[in-house]
Amino acid sequence: MLAALDVFLQEHPLTESIDLLLPDLAGIPRGKRIPPQALRSALAGEAFFTTSLYALDTTGANVDRSGLVWEEGDADRPLALDPRTLRPVPWRPGGAQIIGGLADPDGTPFFANPREVLTRVAARFAALGLKPVAALELEFYLLDLAEDEHGRPQVARCERLGQRRPAETEVFAPERMEDQEPFLELVDRYATAQEIPVKGALAEFGPGQFEVNLGHVDDMVEAADHALMLKRCIKAAARATGQRATFMAKPFVEQSGSGLHVHLSLVDREGRNLFGETEDGERHLRHAVAGLQALMTESMLIMGPNANSYRRLRPHSYAPVAPTWGRNNRTVALRIPPGPAKARRIEHRVAGADANPYLVLAAVLAGVLHGLERKEEPTPPVTGNAYAEVPASLPLTWEEAIRAFRRAEVLPAYLGERFCRLLAVCRESERNRFQARITPTEYEWYLTTV
Repeated sequence: MLAALDVFLQEHPLTESIDLLLPDLAGIPRGKRIPPQALRSALAGEAFFTTSLYALDTTGANVDRSGLVWEEGDADRPLALDPRTLRPVPWRPGGAQIIGGLADPDGTPFFANPREVLTRVAARFAALGLKPVAALELEFYLLDLAEDEHGRPQVARCERLGQRRPAETEVFAPERMEDQEPFLELVDRYATAQEIPVKGALAEFGPGQFEVNLGHVDDMVEAADHALMLKRCIKAAARATGQRATFMAKPFVEQSGSGLHVHLSLVDREGRNLFGETEDGERHLRHAVAGLQALMTESMLIMGPNANSYRRLRPHSYAPVAPTWGRNNRTVALRIPPGPAKARRIEHRVAGADANPYLVLAAVLAGVLHGLERKEEPTPPVTGNAYAEVPASLPLTWEEAIRAFRRAEVLPAYLGERFCRLLAVCRESERNRFQARITPTEYEWYLTTV
C-alpha cells in the first residue's frame, strides 16, 4: 500500500492534499481532506473515522436508532482505504482522491461498509467457477444555477436556442451534444485523468438530460467505484461550465426519470460468456433471470432509496413496474440486448440514478446467484408492451418498498442480516423525517381553503 502511494507521488509530485471518499449507505461519498503524509499513516492502519458514517440518512443526519451512534458512543473505527483507487483530481490542482471505508478494530471487514457487502457477494461466484462482468449506465440532468420564481430547478440554457431553455424532447440529437461540448469535453478529460472507462455519451429523452456509459470490467467493486468517480467528474464539469448536474431520479414531474442501468454477464474459467458461448448458455440465462425476478420486490428499497425515487416508476416511462423480462425490449425490467453470443448479457433497468451503485450491484449479483443455485425458470418473456401485458406488482411507493425489504426472506442471506436491518432502519428514519415536513403544496392547497 505504501509503495503504491510512493509511486503515485513520484508521478504527481505537486500533490498537496488527498480527499478520502468513503461511500455511505446512500452511496454518497463522505470523508475528509488530508495531506499526503497523513495518507501514509492511514494506509499503514494508523488512522480512524467515525462509525456513524454508516448511520446517516441522505441529508447527513444521524439515525439514532441505527445502533452505531449513541450505543457505541459514536466510536471510531480504522480506515480501510483501497490504494488502487488513488487518483489525481483534475479539477483541483494539487488534489488527489482515494476510495475506501471502515474496518473493525481487529482489521476484519466491517459489516456496514457497502464496498465490503459487494465484495462478499461477488466472491461467492468463485465457488461456481464464474466471474461476473458488469458495466453501468448513468442518466442525469444539467441544470441552470438559477432557480425559477418558485425555487424550483430549471434545465440549463441553450446557446442554439438563443439562451432559452430547451423544452422539447430531442433524444439522440447531435445538436444537443454540441450544445454541451465544453461540458462533455471536460467530462472526457476528467474521466481520462482518473482512468474511468467512459464508453460513450448521448442525449436522453428529457430536455437537458444526458447519459454516460461506462465500459465493462470484471471487478464488481471497481465497477461501482467507476460510477462513484464518474458522478464526481460530471458534477465538477458542470460547475466548471456554470451549471449543475443532478442524479435525482425524477427532478421534473413532466419529464423522464434518470436511471442507473446494470449490464451483467458471467464468464467461466475458460473465459467464455456463460450466457452465450457455452452449451447450456440459454438455460443459465433463464435461471439468472428467474433469480433476479424472485428478488426484485425485496430489492426495491436498494433500487429506489428515497422519496423521489418512486416518482420515476410509472407506466410507459421506460422504468419498470413489474419484474418482467424480454429480448431487445425496453419496456421490461430485465432486458436481453441483441448482439453476438460473446456479448450476451442481462440489462437490469430497475435502479434510479440516485441509488448506491455498490448496493445495486450487490442486489443484482444476489439475484443471479439465487437463480443459478435454485435453477428455477422465469416467467414467459414479454414480446410486446410490458406495461400493457403485465400488471404492476413491484413496490411503487417508499413505504411499500421498506415493508418488502423488512420482510425479505432471501436477500439477507446474501447481504447479511445485520446489514439489512441497518439499511432498513436508516431508510425508515429518513422516510419519517420526510413525512414530518409540511410542503409548499400543502400551504397552497389547504392554508386558506379548509
